[in-house]
Amino acid sequence: MKTQRWFTPWVLTIPALAWLLVFSVWPSINTLRLSFTNAKPLGGTTDFVGLRNYTDMLHDGDVWTALLNSAIYMAICLPLLTVLPLLLAVLVEKKLPGIAFFRTAFYVPVIASAVVVGLMWTWLLDDRGLINNLARALHVVAGPVPFLTDRWLVLISAISLTVWKGLGYYMIVYLAALGNVRKDLHEAAAIDGAGRVRRFLTVTVPGVRGTMFLVSILVSVAALRVFSELYILTGGKGGPGGKDQSLVMLIQQYAGGFYGDFGYASALSVLLFVVTLVPMIVLARLNTRSDR
Repeated sequence: MKTQRWFTPWVLTIPALAWLLVFSVWPSINTLRLSFTNAKPLGGTTDFVGLRNYTDMLHDGDVWTALLNSAIYMAICLPLLTVLPLLLAVLVEKKLPGIAFFRTAFYVPVIASAVVVGLMWTWLLDDRGLINNLARALHVVAGPVPFLTDRWLVLISAISLTVWKGLGYYMIVYLAALGNVRKDLHEAAAIDGAGRVRRFLTVTVPGVRGTMFLVSILVSVAALRVFSELYILTGGKGGPGGKDQSLVMLIQQYAGGFYGDFGYASALSVLLFVVTLVPMIVLARLNTRSDR
């Protein structure tokens, strides 16, 4: 019987390791390097500029506006997409006739293309769209509601789209977690006289707490990296006066075209990484404290 060579596992990991180095590690290192230069898309002379790109960010009003938008986006999406999918999962967890239809219906927006869904919402929210026409027909409003032209309504509309599209995905995550919650605990709580709400708070929530932490991390990262929703709803313009841009939209704006600024876009990418890392660390600390 042949014995396994010591290097066999390492040989098997070479393809995955090569993929990781080429498409993840090296681009990250190169982005950090470019953030200290004035690199351009068409090449040419690339000079080291030190911290100039980072100091320029401190005085760039668009960056601060994008950070505010990202903070608002995360602050609203985080509680909604952490709690609502859990409630939805509890509702569709029961084995009732026809429940599979509702599970599928809730999950359809997840598999739909972000571009298609964004265009659908654009048609719905347009001044002459279905929602405004219906509101005027019912005499709820006198004129069209500026869902796509008002600075704050654009942001709220994009957040609503993100929540609607993400509900089904996180519902499936919670459904998998609910299957691991011990049924005997629910039965014991019911025998003790606990109602449905009390059992949900004292049995279900503690049973899926780890999953809630995972979902909160995923939601935070996705909210801070939002692009498609805002880009499509604003027609790529970032809302009125560009006041609804996200950091990712700014990166695309500076890096795009023949005369883009790769150096500044790379610095914005580093900023996005740091901003994304902060809530992950905070949530991890909160989760660690709750375990004690």
